[in-house]
Amino acid sequence: MTAPVPDAITNTQDTSRDSTSGSDSASSSDSSVLEEVKPKMRGWLHAGMFPAVLVSGIALLALTDSTRARIACGIYVLTASLLFGVSAIYHRGTWSPRADGVLRRLDHANIFLIIAGTYTPLTMLLLPDSKGQWLLWGVWGAAVAGILFRVFWVGAPRWLYTPCYIAMGWAAVFFLPDFLRAGGIAVLVLVIVGGLLYSAGGVIYGIKRPNPSPRFFGFHEVFHSLTLAAFAVHYVGISLVAYQHG
Repeated sequence: MTAPVPDAITNTQDTSRDSTSGSDSASSSDSSVLEEVKPKMRGWLHAGMFPAVLVSGIALLALTDSTRARIACGIYVLTASLLFGVSAIYHRGTWSPRADGVLRRLDHANIFLIIAGTYTPLTMLLLPDSKGQWLLWGVWGAAVAGILFRVFWVGAPRWLYTPCYIAMGWAAVFFLPDFLRAGGIAVLVLVIVGGLLYSAGGVIYGIKRPNPSPRFFGFHEVFHSLTLAAFAVHYVGISLVAYQHG
């Protein structure tokens, strides 16, 4: 899609500046427009993933037998559906500045939700309550704080909020031995590999590299590709957990 015109471009009606300033402003605006041109594949990956999440989510819930497992896996499926659904709508559509601001906030907030949502079945089904409650409350508290941060400071620099995503995602590193004991080596490996894929995507999103084809498949599409792979890996791991402990 064509991105909404940035404020820096729309606020160029002040013609009282001298010619040099006007020239600099025009040059800056042209540069901003070029940076805002989105690749043709923007949003299509998540658009295709959304129905797959719904179908796979139903299959995951079918593996569960207990109410606890259904609630835990249901939260996971809901947060994943929000992530991919909102992302597809936001990145594929052409929006007014107001609508763009709302969707951008939701899109970024959903990253915190999917992290907490992924933790939920792993925590509720693999950890004893004495440990699980600490981790569960911790990650959901961090998710709420992160959502408020992105909602009220949507223009925050990437170098500030991207590490927050990654740090929150690896909060379970201290509980990996528990995941191994309760879930087995396969679950542990899948949790770690999925985390590494998400982290790699976060780094690429933060540094905007590699950027293979800015007009067709740019750095953001590489980031989205890694989120798809990470979700798929974590989905398999959570399915094993649901089958074993659900």
